[in-house]
This record gives sequence, structure tokens and C-alpha cells, in this order.
Amino acid sequence: MAFAFSSILLALLLAPSLLVRPSAGESFDVRQHLSTVSRYGAAKDPNNANFVPSAIPDGCKAVHLNLVARHGTRSPTKKRIKELDQLAIRLDTLLNDARESQKGSSLEKIPKWLSGWQSPWKGREKGGELISKGEDELYHLGIRVREIFPALFDEEYHPDIFTIRATQVPRASASAVAFGMGLFSGKGSLGPGQHRAFSVLSESRASDICLRFFDTCQTYKEFRSSQEPAVEKLKEPILDEITSSLVTRFQLNFTRRDVASLWFLCKQEASLLEITDQACALFSAYEVSLLEWTDDLEVFVLKGYGKAINYRMGVPLLQEVVQSMEQAIMAKEENRTPATFEKARLRFAHAETLVPFTCLLGLFLEGSEFEQIQREQPLCLPPKPPQKRNWRGSIVAPFSGNNMLALYQCPGNNSSGVMLSGAHRSKYFVHVLHNEIPTPVPGCGNMDFCPFEVFKERVVNPHLKHDFHSVCNVKLELPGAKIEQMKSCSLI
Repeated sequence: MAFAFSSILLALLLAPSLLVRPSAGESFDVRQHLSTVSRYGAAKDPNNANFVPSAIPDGCKAVHLNLVARHGTRSPTKKRIKELDQLAIRLDTLLNDARESQKGSSLEKIPKWLSGWQSPWKGREKGGELISKGEDELYHLGIRVREIFPALFDEEYHPDIFTIRATQVPRASASAVAFGMGLFSGKGSLGPGQHRAFSVLSESRASDICLRFFDTCQTYKEFRSSQEPAVEKLKEPILDEITSSLVTRFQLNFTRRDVASLWFLCKQEASLLEITDQACALFSAYEVSLLEWTDDLEVFVLKGYGKAINYRMGVPLLQEVVQSMEQAIMAKEENRTPATFEKARLRFAHAETLVPFTCLLGLFLEGSEFEQIQREQPLCLPPKPPQKRNWRGSIVAPFSGNNMLALYQCPGNNSSGVMLSGAHRSKYFVHVLHNEIPTPVPGCGNMDFCPFEVFKERVVNPHLKHDFHSVCNVKLELPGAKIEQMKSCSLI
């Protein structure tokens, strides 16, 4: 049954019965609702609340690690800094208009911080760099990874054994450096921290199809360009409803654009500066949940499951991950000494890398959606609050968000081995962790510890019928990708 999504969305927004707010006494931390602007670890993961992680069988040892990570918390980009400078001018105009047209109690409704407000990044000519909080996230992630997999990092560093790659964007390479400093801390002789030098490799932006496939895939760039206006249109009913509420609440003539800028300011203040009592305080908890939802929809449509091109272009990265595992398996089967083969491949990139890779693994799907992906059928949009959803940007791709695929070797006669065919039991397993948390993989029967053969057959191989060049050098039928044609799961 077909629905016009934009009309349905408007109807839902105007239905008062759905305006559910947190109950009295229920805590609400805006820092957990900032979509992909969330700090690492700020958001709680309700998706895994009832999931029981696999117990790693006795005798199983990690022999190789693949890491795909997003850069850490960064400052606003140059374009966004200009937007905040314009917001300061706009707020000053709104306050002057209010003082001229209002008196007494009406002016008391206006938050005091608005008067004379200036952007914390005023005068900045550059932006987008990794900030100290982001450095800290990656540094401590590196320390924890070594603690989780001590046997993998117990020998002398060599760039061919511990491969570290990053995109050419400075915040990604800086994230790789911060991670490496944590990972190899105490392993060298440099300074009081006994640090050591290590290599970070980068490929040209123009040819990097493993970590910047979103920038080298022409078909995707055309798709994204065609859909960005539609995504903005999708947000309009939400922004209009919240704008109306804010105008009534504060007696200021906010526009839709003002509200969008204030929401962006809220995310920057809360995530980067730990300020939650200014821009964020303008919005109710319910309004924050709606704004978070619109951000999550944007990530879903333009980077995630919204269109297969979003993740199919990431097949070279998936192939590289599997090939590195196969090389490690071959080395173990040949009984090569530990110092002669790669033990970890560590990658640092962007949300546009992490989100598609997460989709290739089939994570954060609802119900039977994995089967739909396998049949290349379109998915429903994430359900609107107050309904729960698995797809949340704050969990899927926060700053420093990551996927870790650890390859384990288990005793061949282990009674806990998984039967594959006949009397054969798996000897190698893939342990899947998202943001360091064991995560169920639909292709592996919703287990986090998956026989390598099963992982390859059910998760990886279905994607391999598509290669980067065939996916990225074809003309996409854009009319079939319109957001309005997607179904809203909550209405079926």
C-alpha cells in the first residue's frame, strides 16, 4: 500500500495524542540525543539491552583485528562557523525588535543569555579540526583496545604488522595519531610517556576507494545531490511545528531557519563545550527527540540504508577487511611466526565511511529487514518518536564511533564449535563489536561471535556481486529514489 510520506508526516505532527514527553522524574540528557554530533560514549545503547554477548570459548585466541573508526570530536567547519556568526546578528535583530514592540512581562520570557550572545568560534578563519576532547577519545580508545586484545599487541611495533591508515583529511590522520599514542604508550623511549613513532598511511583523496569511496563514487555524488533538497523538505514540517512553539514560548519572531541554526548551536554547545542550559534549553525534551529524529532520517537516507548505493560503494573496504582475515588465516595455517604477518589493520575516516560499512555488516536493522536487504528491497524509514528505533545516529556513528572485527582461532576439536557442513567444525570466528560492545549480526543468526565461513557466506558474499566500478559508473534512476516513495513502517 503506497503512502505520500510528506503528507503523512504532516498529519502525524499535528496529532496531539502523539506529543509524548518524558514523565515526571524521568531523566533526559540532551547529550544523548545529538545524532552524529554526539560525543563518544555519551549515548546509551538501548538496542543491546536484552542481548546477551557470546562467551568466547576456552582456548580461542584473537589472531587479527580490523578496526574502522570515525574521527574524534571536531570543531565546526568553516561554513558552519559563518552560520553561527550570522545567527548572532539575527538574534540581536530579534531582541531589538522585541524590545521595541513588547513591554514588561513579555520581555521576561526571553532567556537572558540571548542578549549580546556571540559565537564561541567568532573570528575563526579555519574549522573542522580535531579538538582536545576528540584526541582524548581516540587516545583512550587505543589504550582500551590494547587491554581488550593484549595478545595482539604484545610484540615490537612494525608498520607491516600493525597497519594504520587514515584519509588525507587532517582530523582523520590526527585521530589515527591520538589512537596510536594510546595503543603504543609505554612501548617506546620518547619522553616521560615512553611513546614511540609509528606510521600512518594515507591515499590521495582522488583515488581512495577504501576510506573515501563517498568522494570517488560519481553515481553516489549525483544521488546525494539530487536527494539533499528532498531531505530538507522532509524536515520542514518538524521545524515549522517547533518554530511555532518557540515563537509562542519566548515571544520572539523565530523563523524555520533560525530554529535550524539554534538546533545546530545546541549540538555544538552540548557536545563540544558541555553547555546544555543555553540553546538546548530552548527546546523541550519532546522537541529534541523530534529534531534528533530528523537528523537520523538524513543519515539514513543519504548515508545509510535509505538507498543501496550508499553502502554498495563501500564494497572495496569490505573486501579489504575479509582479505586481511584470509591472509591471517593462511599465516596461522602455515605456522608462520607471529612477527611475520599482519596482526591489526586500523583505519580512521569519517561518518560517511563508518555508516556504509555498518550497513554492509547489516547492523541496527529491524525485524526482517536483513532479508529485505539481501533481496535488495527498499527499507522503511526509521519510526518517529515516541516509537523506539534501532537506527540512532548517536549510536551508529558518534564522534570516534567504530566497528571492530576480531578474528579468533579456536581449537579444531572444540566442542563448542559451530557445525557448518557434515562433521566439519569452524576453527576461525569473527567477533563483531560496535563501539566496543559485542553486537548481534543478523547474517550470523543474531550472534556476535560468528564462524568465519558463515560470516563470509551470509554477510559478505551477497555484496560481492556488486563492485565499485559497476556501482559508481552507472546512471542511477533517480526518480525511483524519491523519499516520498519510501514507506513509513509505523503506518503499516
